[in-house]
Amino acid sequence: MKSHLASVDERTRLAGSNRFEMLLFSLGARQRFGINVFKIQEVVQCPELSIMPQAPVGVSGIANFRGQTIPFIDLAVILGLAAQREREPKLAIISEYNRTMQAFLVDSVDRIVNLNWEAVHLPPPGTGNCNMVTSVVSIEGDLVEIIDVEKVLADLNPDAQDVSAETVKIVEKVKRPPGEILIVDDSAVARGQIRRTLEQMKYPHRFANNGREALNILEALSRDTVPITDKVYMVVSDIEMPEMDGYTLTAMIRANPALKSLHVLLHSSMSGIFNHTMVEKVGANDFLAKFSAEELAGKILGFLDPKTTAKTT
Repeated sequence: MKSHLASVDERTRLAGSNRFEMLLFSLGARQRFGINVFKIQEVVQCPELSIMPQAPVGVSGIANFRGQTIPFIDLAVILGLAAQREREPKLAIISEYNRTMQAFLVDSVDRIVNLNWEAVHLPPPGTGNCNMVTSVVSIEGDLVEIIDVEKVLADLNPDAQDVSAETVKIVEKVKRPPGEILIVDDSAVARGQIRRTLEQMKYPHRFANNGREALNILEALSRDTVPITDKVYMVVSDIEMPEMDGYTLTAMIRANPALKSLHVLLHSSMSGIFNHTMVEKVGANDFLAKFSAEELAGKILGFLDPKTTAKTT
């Protein structure tokens, strides 16, 4: 499977066109699930695991992978599907999320599919694993569920991150934003983390669940004579989202004369040099890997007053 994972150049060509590649896998049942290929390092046979005392439910153990000790997380246990399994999982999807490496144990891997984000939608009411699924897509008549990995990882490590008292003091001295901060993210967990940060900063904000919804909000706000920057101070957008991704949203903002002056910060669990390349390609102002409340506060303060950047990073 490693040889099938796309190169950075190939993924760069996909990004910005509202397309992405997804690896399909199963967890012992007929239902198929998906994960963005770009977050995957390798797919390997599950190694022998060392059991961790008092490990969270769903963590099968730890093992060394290329010099780094990482947890191996059984997704079937997390999603309550382990009872449908006939044998122990044999494959591990090595992935990087939110600056950390982890492996997801799965029963089988199907193939990689090339998709348009417009075909991906929020899960309908009644979807069996709705609280752990960020979106769904129909492939060959089957509903494929895209796992909300941020929710999975937050449940395993629930410690909340707060803005430091020192940064809160800086917030009190810096000029207030002229308008709201528009947060664009399809993950309820990510929205909650960002909400907590902005509430600590006492900055007004609003949310959109995906790029399409955000663009509709911005276009509606731009229809009168008041400059958009008097209403929306900046846009903080996830990258992977149903309907319209963050790269495409940024490109659409830059193409609209009424919106192009907006400050756009791409904020994603996909870390790495690839995203910094895409920041320049689509015209975003900056990129920040999820999730650090302190660093997010620093990016916001740094745009309000560049002199504060060194104090908060």
